[in-house]
Amino acid sequence: MSGSGTGAEAGAQTARSHALAVLRVRSRALAVALLPAAVAVILLVGGSTGHLPGGGWDLARRLLTPVAVLVLLVAAGVALVVARARPAMSPTVPIAEGAAPDLYRMVRDLADRLDVPAPSAIALTPDCDSWLEDRTHPAHGPPPAEEHGDIAGAGRSARVGSAAAPVLVIGSPFLWWMRVGELRAVLAPVVAGTGPSAHPDIAAARRFVRGLDAAVAVTSAPRRGPVVRGVLAAVGRVTRLLLRGCRGHAAEMERGVAAAAAERAQTVDYGLRIVAQEQVGLAYAGWDRLLTRVALPAWRMGRWPSRLNAGVVAALTELSRRDRLAEGFASRLGERPACDLLEEPGAVDEAASLLAARLFHGGPAETGPDWSPVHWGDYPEEVVDRKWRTDAARLHRVLDALHVPPTPGEPPTSDAPTLSRVLAHLATPPTHGEAHAPAQAAPSTEPARPAAPGLLTAPASPADRGSSTEPAPPTDRASSEPRSSGDSATPSTEPAPPTAPAPPTDPDSSTEPAPPTDRASSEPRSSGDSATPSTEPSPPTAPGSPAEPAPSTGPAPSTGPAPSTGPAPSSTPAPDDEDLAAATPRSAALAARLSAELAREGTAAVASSVSGAGTDGAPDPLPLRDDEALPLFPLQPPRTGRELLADHIAAMVCCAAMDTAGATPGLDWLDGPTLLLGGARTTDPSPQILTLIEDGDPAALRLWLTRQGIRPEKPVRLV
Repeated sequence: MSGSGTGAEAGAQTARSHALAVLRVRSRALAVALLPAAVAVILLVGGSTGHLPGGGWDLARRLLTPVAVLVLLVAAGVALVVARARPAMSPTVPIAEGAAPDLYRMVRDLADRLDVPAPSAIALTPDCDSWLEDRTHPAHGPPPAEEHGDIAGAGRSARVGSAAAPVLVIGSPFLWWMRVGELRAVLAPVVAGTGPSAHPDIAAARRFVRGLDAAVAVTSAPRRGPVVRGVLAAVGRVTRLLLRGCRGHAAEMERGVAAAAAERAQTVDYGLRIVAQEQVGLAYAGWDRLLTRVALPAWRMGRWPSRLNAGVVAALTELSRRDRLAEGFASRLGERPACDLLEEPGAVDEAASLLAARLFHGGPAETGPDWSPVHWGDYPEEVVDRKWRTDAARLHRVLDALHVPPTPGEPPTSDAPTLSRVLAHLATPPTHGEAHAPAQAAPSTEPARPAAPGLLTAPASPADRGSSTEPAPPTDRASSEPRSSGDSATPSTEPAPPTAPAPPTDPDSSTEPAPPTDRASSEPRSSGDSATPSTEPSPPTAPGSPAEPAPSTGPAPSTGPAPSTGPAPSSTPAPDDEDLAAATPRSAALAARLSAELAREGTAAVASSVSGAGTDGAPDPLPLRDDEALPLFPLQPPRTGRELLADHIAAMVCCAAMDTAGATPGLDWLDGPTLLLGGARTTDPSPQILTLIEDGDPAALRLWLTRQGIRPEKPVRLV
């Protein structure tokens, strides 16, 4: 006990010393701003009293007085921008005390045991993390109607403006997967941080750093006039200089606060906290898979699952059933879950699910005709089936535009879409004109990547990329290494394919800029994973830092398709053509047209959403800040042309299976959309599909279809 108290005191003392160093930077900046004015005052007073006579002193007064005034004006401008800038606030779902009295009671009891101030309010975030957040800045009040605010405006109803204690932000998956005792053990070091945070020096240093950070964001806003931009550029240089001066001390201060909080929490549920950390890693892995494999296909179809957190429990229960390493986790389900601390867990889950859709996909803030909730029981029919048929219909529209007949030699028609039409087109050697004809392609903004290893298998999340089979607590969000695919592009000896498409700018994929970092989570591998008809590539997820959620904005998405100006100048593919270098010319041309079609659909969707927002007079209940863009944490980079083509062929295979072999769409909690044939999951035909795309050989895929009893010559139903 005494050792723990000594360690906590040492950490707090370290934090206070670095906080004083940060405040000294502020004091030096103030001294530099006032020094010319002080010298000018001395010179003016000395001249008026006759103590500093002579031409030299007069010249000094005439030169220094304007300089002093200018420095004071600059200092006043910097101080005004820093004072009025609104510090970043994490998008969260506020939890009022009346909506969760048991949760507030548990947190207050925990604060009493730790002998620290209780948090002023509680909020939930759709991520596997917890932290304390200061929301006492006056700018965090409701902004005027014409101003922009944070995405969630969260905590306004639950926040007490005069309270000095920070807000406790809890990851919503923790509430649904963890038991009450586990949640209390995990929150102990977080709540213990309110003690050092209450120290006046630490609080003042944090306010100063956050004000500088907010001022830098204000000065970086692009949509301003040239004069204002010039003034703010000068202010931005000063604030960045101050931030560089106190960056190291601020980081050490936060480390000291964390060390003090961890030492203080050693006295509360220490043994249980070690066990609970295993559940943190497991919940992190389940949340990652649920977002990338299950939620993302629904978001792309304009539907958002309204019970994401309940889905985490189902996914992790399924994992415990499959993986013998997780067998013990299912026995925990008999204990009281932490979500029982909420009065209405269903309503809170729905609010957190909608916020997750907006943060990770960029969906609207409210439901509408094109953005409606979907329950898990309706997911196979309303998401999986509609997704496959929409992709199949798009594929046949492109084939119609290319005047591809159902079978060679017949006139083109779109009345009888069949899988045989696709197989025959990709297996037929191209004519000389097709091999060199330019394709309509969207402009590329991403380097080409190898095709995903499984096309009817859901994308591999970052948690699947490590070799460990045991979950590790996500205490450090370092970037995971990029996934390497076994399908490396090889130099093609065929004629140069048409200009390769860029990643599309449609709701399916392209409006999501590539995130800068990955989730560093370790996930248990499930045994016996079979094929599942999900068609998304493996995306990294990119949440912000636990203590300082800093949304990153990626490159601006392209605004529409841009036709190529002619065939490739040589047989060596350009950087944008590398993805399709191993594909046949017809596959490359079809992929290019699909990318262009998706780009047009994305442009039309963006235009319609903008026009709809313009006609609606109601303000956005979750407004954006000027320097933010949705999605804040995109789940995946844009898909390449070969991935898009493989996804559409896989969707056509699934439609043929449903319409000719009695297959049904299904939902796998770990792998997303899946094809069920005779009540069991089908094997994965992705190697056969890649063989068709790269070699133009449909024999392997036709053999797979025959074994499954699928009739490719029969028409399928499209949307």
